[in-house]
Amino acid sequence: NKELLVNQRKPSNTVGKVDNPLPRRAVVFAPVFIFVLILGVNYYMPLLFSFLRRVATMSEAQRYVSGTASMAFVTVPSMEVAKKLAGDLVKKRLAACVNIIPGVTSVYEWEGKIEEDSELILMVKTLTNKVDELSEYVKNNHPYDCAEVISSPIDNGNAPYLKWISQTVLGESDKKN
Repeated sequence: NKELLVNQRKPSNTVGKVDNPLPRRAVVFAPVFIFVLILGVNYYMPLLFSFLRRVATMSEAQRYVSGTASMAFVTVPSMEVAKKLAGDLVKKRLAACVNIIPGVTSVYEWEGKIEEDSELILMVKTLTNKVDELSEYVKNNHPYDCAEVISSPIDNGNAPYLKWISQTVLGESDKKN
């Protein structure tokens, strides 16, 4: 037994040294790996957290499909006509909101002459599938022979506001209250 113990002892030149479990290459690359890891975390984590925060706060109901809502523009000759049309469009659920913008000067050709008139613009927020009905209503209730009704789909915006447009025009906002 004594011989076994003697043979298992280490040579005298290794006294006080500790065996290093990592190869020399790992010791060199460890600081580089840690540096790259920290750099990557500092670069990518804010992007990841931003994405996750956006996804987490956006419920299924808040997601908006581009072009679902539209803005229509209608010119009118007076505040009286503007308020009447705006009120009717909202009451009939052809619009969620109508902004009346005063102080517009329109220059146009009509019946061979250049005209210049003071007008107001109605900026109408509605659903795209309601634009034809809205246009028809304006044509039938507008004092001009050729009423201006133009529209453009809304590609993007504040999701809760766009959801509100849909709910209001569809009459869903009444069910919540």
